[in-house]
Amino acid sequence: MAVQVETLEKLERRITLTLAAETINGEVANRLKRLSRTVKADGFRPGKVPMSVVAQRYGYSVHYEVVNDRVGQAFSSAAAEAKLRVAGAPRITQKEEAPEGTLAFEATFEVYPEVKIGDLSQAEVERVAAEVTDAAIDRTIEILRKQRRTFGLRPAAEGAQETDRVTIDFEGKIDGEPFAGGKADDFQFIIGEGQMLEQFDSAVRGMKVGESKTFALQFPADYHGADVAGKEADFMVTLKRIEAQNLPAVDDALAKSLGIKEGTVEGLRADVRKNLEREVKFRLLARNKAAVMEALAGAAELDLPNALVAGETERLIESARADLKQRGVKDAETTPIPAEIFKPQAERRVRLGLVVAELVRANDLRARPEQLQAHIEEMSQSYEKPAEVMRWYLSDRKRMSEVEAVVIENNVADFVLSHAKVTDKVLPFDELMTAS
Repeated sequence: MAVQVETLEKLERRITLTLAAETINGEVANRLKRLSRTVKADGFRPGKVPMSVVAQRYGYSVHYEVVNDRVGQAFSSAAAEAKLRVAGAPRITQKEEAPEGTLAFEATFEVYPEVKIGDLSQAEVERVAAEVTDAAIDRTIEILRKQRRTFGLRPAAEGAQETDRVTIDFEGKIDGEPFAGGKADDFQFIIGEGQMLEQFDSAVRGMKVGESKTFALQFPADYHGADVAGKEADFMVTLKRIEAQNLPAVDDALAKSLGIKEGTVEGLRADVRKNLEREVKFRLLARNKAAVMEALAGAAELDLPNALVAGETERLIESARADLKQRGVKDAETTPIPAEIFKPQAERRVRLGLVVAELVRANDLRARPEQLQAHIEEMSQSYEKPAEVMRWYLSDRKRMSEVEAVVIENNVADFVLSHAKVTDKVLPFDELMTAS
């Protein structure tokens, strides 16, 4: 008999499932019989417990399991027969009235929506590009030099200067009262590198060993320490040690210390350029992909299944809890997190997922084996031993699934860009690298 599907609202559907009581009872009896072979009870040898005792002790739970199993099977068969794409788990409720000798249940559920993608030729996308400049290479080499710098004592007659490492004692007070984190002895920091607020750096510049100074410091309103944010503190600082930085020269020795095969400055610059170009490529890809997804979401019409949104919201909440736990937040697992905070993000993710899936299906944009291989090879080049990284990816199905998802997104981005109204824009290197 054909399955009768009732449409409730938009994507919501309902099916009535009928099970023969005789079939249920028979399966319950079979399971209890199998259970009786291993069940233990006081006064009986294993395997010799009377069926009446087994049924009394386990009958309800076994009956519950059988009904759940049979209802699940019946729902799957009915959904398949009706050619329904079910979104999320169904809500099953037992009907009070049912034909004699049967149990009746109602399964209420949602189906996947029809996704209508509009004319992509009318979608507008800004595609950005950027180049690795000599100045960017110079700055990167400067960072590499700083990572290998040493420090030596500055002559006693000289005051503290930019990039010097200083050792100080300090104590801060607000309205004459000490505050948490406002005092330290033998504290080290490098002037001008953002470790301290600029007002603090400015106060220490020019000080000499043994000198003390009192100064006022205004904490920013958005300071990470909520207790002092926006307040003014008075600090007493005593300078105990000044060390000037010594940067290694940009020469062949530096190149060799960095593991450059050629061992030359030219080889070092070429290696830095290659690494920066790889990073630029991935950042441009991510940014352009985000622009494509925004345009794609706006070009589609569909209803969102509430079940999928709820599931995605729950995943975002769990991710937030994991992040809180990693940060050391107490009771992160039980901290109340309102679902409403994540609902807009969850809706966007579900929407994009459905739209992308439809575009992939309709235009055969699935990941090809050669694309997967090329993507892994490119990623592995960022590591010291690329071959080992490739084996690491290829040996794990979950990691390969993640790679496949990225490649599919890339295919979708290329497809949309080939059809949309594209405006090209060149970004300065620094703007691309500092963008969040």
